[in-house]
Amino acid sequence: MLEAIDQGYVTLAVDELGIATVEFGHPLSNSLPGKILNKLAETITKVGIDDDVKVVILKSGGERAFCAGASFDELISIKDFETGKKFFSGFANVINACRKSPKLIIGRVQGKAVGGGVGLASAVDYCFATKYADIKLSELAVGIGPFVVGPAVERKMGVSAMSQLAINATEWRTAYWAKEQGLYAEVFESVDEMDKKIEELSIRLAKSNPEAMTLLKNIFWEGTDHWDELLMERAEMSGKLVLSDFTINAINQFKKK
Repeated sequence: MLEAIDQGYVTLAVDELGIATVEFGHPLSNSLPGKILNKLAETITKVGIDDDVKVVILKSGGERAFCAGASFDELISIKDFETGKKFFSGFANVINACRKSPKLIIGRVQGKAVGGGVGLASAVDYCFATKYADIKLSELAVGIGPFVVGPAVERKMGVSAMSQLAINATEWRTAYWAKEQGLYAEVFESVDEMDKKIEELSIRLAKSNPEAMTLLKNIFWEGTDHWDELLMERAEMSGKLVLSDFTINAINQFKKK
């Protein structure tokens, strides 16, 4: 039987209109081990430079959680700083891949998003969600902090909302609260309703001027050119903290819940 850190997948499908769908999944609530993070960053970068791709949809598999964030099994296995830095840089690479992609990325959040999942939702350019897509930044509760995803969350929701999530790390915020703060553009009663709207927007964007969309994206992300360095510095912060006795004990307690 495969260990949790070796499970999961990333798939890519491109239709005749140039709509690329990038899907990731993992049996543990779509949590993200390092291998999946690396594959996800590579895939997003790949579709960004594909001239046949006009727009990208980022989604996860299944009907429940969108993304449970970091893989606890991998977190608890980290025994040295370089390994910790490398793991957290995986989240940095995915966020930066979204940021640097010349293609507009539509997010599809069908269920709850925790930690890195909130970071992913913040890194797309237009995010749809269902009413079940509550959010939480739980990092402080396990002895770390939302350092790597923080810049993306802050950019999308503002310092006030980000700090509320980061400080009150055990409380879920509703999808409607997330919409009010700017994370979600639209919230739907059902997945079917959401998917219909995603299809409509993606088709419309696939028929829009590619150059205009790229220029728009550059404007949207203006002022983030330093994120390659910034997010790596943040990965180092988490890489150090994950080695502390406090964090190791907190993660073990969290896993027992």
